[in-house]
Amino acid sequence: MTTHPCTLAEPRVAAALTRMFEAADHDDETAARRPALQAHDRATLTAQEYADVAAEIYMPISAAGGKLLYNLVRATKPSVVVEFGTSYGISTLHLAAAVRDNGTGRVITTEMNGTKAAAARDTFAATGLDDVITVLEGNALETLAELRQPVDFLFLDGWKDLCLPVLQLLEPHIAPGTLVVADDVNLSSLGPYLDHVRDTANGYHSVTFPVEDGLEISCRL
Repeated sequence: MTTHPCTLAEPRVAAALTRMFEAADHDDETAARRPALQAHDRATLTAQEYADVAAEIYMPISAAGGKLLYNLVRATKPSVVVEFGTSYGISTLHLAAAVRDNGTGRVITTEMNGTKAAAARDTFAATGLDDVITVLEGNALETLAELRQPVDFLFLDGWKDLCLPVLQLLEPHIAPGTLVVADDVNLSSLGPYLDHVRDTANGYHSVTFPVEDGLEISCRL
């Protein structure tokens, strides 16, 4: 079997990412057929209800953002990567590819919607990366509450209003020097999270990386 210095270039992984990015290009069309997905309805639905209504929506990280995640994980060599918000697994594949190429570590990812979690597991198996990925299905504030080990890299890309509660839940497990990355800094619902990590009094040094909708990269102080 041909080996690849970068697992993102491995044919099964590259094909899965191409397929999912192409599907995600239709997110706006799919959302337009779902009135409950309009922004004004988010406040009227629970996170679980909204996740179920949005089961067909990929909501992925950008291709450039995924490559940045890969590089950050390769550089920092975390033992435990935690991801809030699997969706169909685009960002998870970037994280897992980096873990595989580092030769150590694993990814723990969370997904509230059962349909997405099942599809993601199938993709992880098909790409041969399922051995380094654990999918926690359900409310991340519940599933991650069971976590006992240190979090060496944290990626937050679930519902934006839950990013701060998830971070605060995991903060006891986040050591100084750990990177915390959040996607979509342009969304107003991420505001409370951004206020938190941009204030050094809360123990972070933060910078916005201008890729697509923006990634906030914060170092735990």
